[in-house]
Amino acid sequence: MTETIELSAGLARLVIAPSVGGSISAFEYASQAILRPTPDTAIAEGAVRQFACFPLIPFSNRIADASLQWAGRQYGLMRAVDAEPHAIHGNGWQRQWSVTQRQASHLTIDLEHDAIGDRAREWPFPYRAQQRFDLAADGRGARLDLVLEIENTGSLPFPFGLGWHPYFDRDGETELGFAAGDVWHTGPSRLAVRLQKVPPEWNFDPPRPIGDSVLDNCFVGWRPPALVRWPRRKLTAMLAADPICRYLVVYVPSDPRGAMPFFALEPVTHMTDAFNRAEQGDTGTRVLAPGASFSCTMSISVAPTSERDLRRIDLA
Repeated sequence: MTETIELSAGLARLVIAPSVGGSISAFEYASQAILRPTPDTAIAEGAVRQFACFPLIPFSNRIADASLQWAGRQYGLMRAVDAEPHAIHGNGWQRQWSVTQRQASHLTIDLEHDAIGDRAREWPFPYRAQQRFDLAADGRGARLDLVLEIENTGSLPFPFGLGWHPYFDRDGETELGFAAGDVWHTGPSRLAVRLQKVPPEWNFDPPRPIGDSVLDNCFVGWRPPALVRWPRRKLTAMLAADPICRYLVVYVPSDPRGAMPFFALEPVTHMTDAFNRAEQGDTGTRVLAPGASFSCTMSISVAPTSERDLRRIDLA
């Protein structure tokens, strides 16, 4: 059975599975799911793709054909998802993390990647990573702060990116709101092919019901926070991240029969296949020098909302 760790503060509850990619299996407020609930079978089996949220490190989204072109060399990468021809979401979500600090509303977990042997196909450069989870609450609601940090423990600089993959719970009335300037259209293999202004059908500023929208796209220059609200529950969540997380991947699967009651909002530091495209322009690619470290923060704030509150929410 997968061991989980529960944090609590006021009416908020957070459950983390360090051994399953350092992932979150539940985030609730007043016994209501904010992130999608993880099935008991997925927790028992360590099926990380069914979890509520997992870290994206040392890259997010896809690297084309599982092949990294960097500094004149080609590195073959593992394919973590059988149906995917590309490497996806880095390797942190595929590894066991170690608990280094634990309190009632705080948890710190670490990961050491040595890039030796088969692990070099996960990522060819060694690094050390840390996640910090802080849960706080007061009479107005609750806030979850997540910090993700990476340190280059090798002798070579390497490209990297950070982010998170939270899946939000969804019902027939769920509303979404976020502001962004441009969006990458994708081809059949889910790689970015064309950057354009956000079209009206993908515009969620001001917030509106998700309805039958279907998305799997990287939005550029989004302006935090993103908003999720559940009118029937009278709850609102606000997703924010550091300015360096200037890309927002939005995944809204087709759900005509209610079999996919979730969607994902992923604040990340770079676009899809950023490292292979770094010479083509600004893709969000960053380079980590030996001994250097970098971190970023994401937060999810939750609060009850009255009809008056809902009318006053403005993303501008």
